[in-house]
Amino acid sequence: MRDVEPSTVATSGGWEARLALSYARRGERTLLERRLHHGPLVVQKPLYPEGARVCHTIIVHPPGGIAGGDRLHIDADVGEHARAQLTTPSAAKWYRSSLAPARQTVRLSAAQGALLEWLPQEAIVFDGSLAEWATEIALEGDAVFIGWDIVCLGRRLAEERWTRGRLRGDFTLRRDGAQQWTERTTIEGGGELLRARVGLGGKTVFGTFLACALAVSDDITATCRAVACPDGEAAVTRLPGVLLARFRGDAAESARSYFAALWTRVRPALAGLDAVAPRIWNT
Repeated sequence: MRDVEPSTVATSGGWEARLALSYARRGERTLLERRLHHGPLVVQKPLYPEGARVCHTIIVHPPGGIAGGDRLHIDADVGEHARAQLTTPSAAKWYRSSLAPARQTVRLSAAQGALLEWLPQEAIVFDGSLAEWATEIALEGDAVFIGWDIVCLGRRLAEERWTRGRLRGDFTLRRDGAQQWTERTTIEGGGELLRARVGLGGKTVFGTFLACALAVSDDITATCRAVACPDGEAAVTRLPGVLLARFRGDAAESARSYFAALWTRVRPALAGLDAVAPRIWNT
């Protein structure tokens, strides 16, 4: 899709969209047993490109962009021993706003023995946007979570820099109610953090990759640290039960390629499954 802004500046109104999904294991099959939606946020039919064990789901936001005042809520619950992978068909575009911020809240949970994968396409933050998002991951027992987020500040192909606006992000990961990892981010358009070496160092794209299990071995960590990142800067860190990778560069394609390479290594190790990429990535 083309990066085209709405014809009018966003006001304090906006869309209110909600999507609630529940997955359950039935025999050897994972079923999308419940899907409720309100407003412009839907899912396509469940897909099974790697067989019945894993349910692939594509979340679609028909307007194609998020404007000031919009509120998007995504909730997904993966039941015991179920396996679900969620992705999006294209980049999320956060349009400029002169008044109200836009907000997206994602709450994902996985029960004992479950696998939950959150693999969205990148978020493109337009110059002048007021973007807020919160992601909450709740795991139980030995559930496995693999996910990433990629953010592009401005539009490189349009030679647009992110000089105005604000981005706020919260990410929380809990297992059995105990907090494992949390991060809070505030970036001002044109601010010092964009240039600082401890920030983005002049880069326009950044991302975070997480792989969470009861234990992350030395071998998995070493394998991920050996993954090359030829176009950008990257680093891999291990916390108790969490493998964390960072990327900063100037192209979303480079971030996706790097994170996908990590994913192909951690998925077999943590979930016992080959890395079968969502078909939508090839369209």
